[in-house]
Amino acid sequence: MRPTPPPDYLAGYPPALRQQVQDLIEQGRLADLLRRRYPRPHAVRSDAALYGYAQELKAAHLRNAPPLGKVCFDSRIHVIRNALGTHTAISRVQGAKLQAKREIRIASVFRDVPPEFLRMIVVHELAHLRERDHDKAFYQLCLHMEPHYHQYEFDLRAYLTWRDATGQGLWPVSAEPAPRGDA
Repeated sequence: MRPTPPPDYLAGYPPALRQQVQDLIEQGRLADLLRRRYPRPHAVRSDAALYGYAQELKAAHLRNAPPLGKVCFDSRIHVIRNALGTHTAISRVQGAKLQAKREIRIASVFRDVPPEFLRMIVVHELAHLRERDHDKAFYQLCLHMEPHYHQYEFDLRAYLTWRDATGQGLWPVSAEPAPRGDA
């Protein structure tokens, strides 16, 4: 059995841009560039906080979209399968009605990324509440919710390429306990 090649996160971008990212990785400069642009990881640490975060974005931009049943980080989603997150609608029969429960699952690797990257992923999954396909209307909706959507997506894909090449994350969450008020 042949080993599977690493995913090409930048497959849809022009060769010159892909080469530029590869050169920055080989020169050891991409990590510093990303850390300067995005200095800290987001503060969304739990599934409940992620649900609240997604609900706030949905309330601000998609008031008439169907309700969300669940939003969570999922360790079973592997970025190598080209999924940063998933959006599903699970249909269940309740009495004489068919109920759809909508869920958004974000790959656990994104617990430790900057807020811009998390926002881009959540915006992407929320856009699927209105637009199923990755077409022009879908990306217009993404840009409506996050004007820098395309830049964040490119930077996230560059980070994932760097992460694959080095096996390291860039934004480790501090393991220090929160200060106590009685000190």
